[in-house]
Parts: sequence; C-alpha cells; structure tokens
Amino acid sequence: MRLLLVDDHVVVRAGLRALLESQPGVEVVAETGTGEQAVSLAAALHPEVVLMDLQLGQGIDGVEATRRLLALDPAPRVLVLTTYDSDADVVRAMAAGAVGYILKDIAPDDLFRAIDDAAAGRTALSAAVAGRLARQVHQPGVALSARETEIVTLLAEGLTNQQIARRLLISEATVKTHLVHIFGKLGVDSRTAAVTEAVNRRLITLRGRP
Repeated sequence: MRLLLVDDHVVVRAGLRALLESQPGVEVVAETGTGEQAVSLAAALHPEVVLMDLQLGQGIDGVEATRRLLALDPAPRVLVLTTYDSDADVVRAMAAGAVGYILKDIAPDDLFRAIDDAAAGRTALSAAVAGRLARQVHQPGVALSARETEIVTLLAEGLTNQQIARRLLISEATVKTHLVHIFGKLGVDSRTAAVTEAVNRRLITLRGRP
C-alpha cells in the first residue's frame, strides 16, 4: 500500500513513517508539511491513501487540501489523522470527502486497521468521532440556548465580539466561549456560516425576512 503523510510537525512525520514502514506491504512514498505540496506529490506519485492532519500552518489547511486531492484523477483516499475533534472540524473534513477521521491517540493496531479500511473505501472513525457524528444524526435539531440565540442574532447584525460583549454586559472571553459552543452545535467554523445555518434551521430570523 502506498501512503503519503501530511503533517506540519517533522517529528510526528518521522514517527509515523517508522511505525507504518514496520508493516509488511506498506510504503510511505513521500511526506510533507503543507497542503499545497501534498496535492502536488499526490498528483505525481499516486498514493492510495493520504494521512492528513487538519492544521498545517501556512497555506491551505487539511480540509482544503482534501478537496483538492479528491479532484485528482485518480484520487487517493484521504484519512484525517489529527488531534482536533470538534464537531465543526469533523463535519468540515467529512463534507470535504475524507473517508475517515481518527485521532492521534489511536493505538497502532487501530491505526493500521483504519488505513486498511480507508484503502478499501470503508469509513474509518475513532470512537469519539463516531459518537459525535451519531449524536448529530440523532439530534439534528439541537437548539441554541437563549443566550446563544442572542449572540447569533447580534452576529447577523454585524457586531464584533467586543460589541456583543458590551451589548450583553458580558466579557469578550464569554462571547468567544459561546461562539465555540454555537459553532459545534451548528457544525460550522465561521461567524458567517453560523448565521446562515441558524437562519436555515429557523433558529433566528433576519430583520426584513419572514
């Protein structure tokens, strides 16, 4: 099996390469720390599976790299391997076309199994990630709290975190905490997307709209 490693930490890549190449039949054809180079390497070397971190420092992130990788012909399977497990991260990666999403605290045998599953086109998920997705499936209409609804409404009006804090007489840190919860509930990763999703779910109504 031909693998491409994408992680911006050199030590992590070295450890993964040593671990993976200890497995019979596994060849790490290349490694890189940037999303752009990952796409170039995949286009040239045709790996079967790309192990993709989400946060890659400068340049495009792992989600955008995944989208570009899946536009290649032939396209590799992309298996996300990261420390980030927020609802928004999981949703973005899977929506981009990743075949699986596993966390870096995974046991070696489970990692090998996940890679095999990814190569075969089967979904590979860490237990914690599977639980998050299951909750979203079974509770797609998770409601925002009254305070969260207030904050999204103010986002829709174009207020900054500082302005929201002043309006609601709370700290900016509290506003940021609420935003993290809002993004997780709505499965988004930006203020604009949060407003759009809240409107689509009829959680808020924009002024001038029914």
